[in-house]
Amino acid sequence: MPKHKLPPETISAIIEMALSDHISFGAIRTEHGLSPDDVKALMRRELRYGSYQAWRKRVRKFADQREVYK
Repeated sequence: MPKHKLPPETISAIIEMALSDHISFGAIRTEHGLSPDDVKALMRRELRYGSYQAWRKRVRKFADQREVYK
């Protein structure tokens, strides 16, 4: 995670991007400078537990179906 605190509007934008099935972790890194692990940590911190688990399950499912995904 970046050393500086992210503004709420940036956190919202990152969450929206991460929840999208059409935006990769690479695109998030390019726009916001966060690694996949940083995005996962942010999502874990900002989402409810069940929502985070559902998101991770969906990301893993897509990753298994495609060679390159999130």
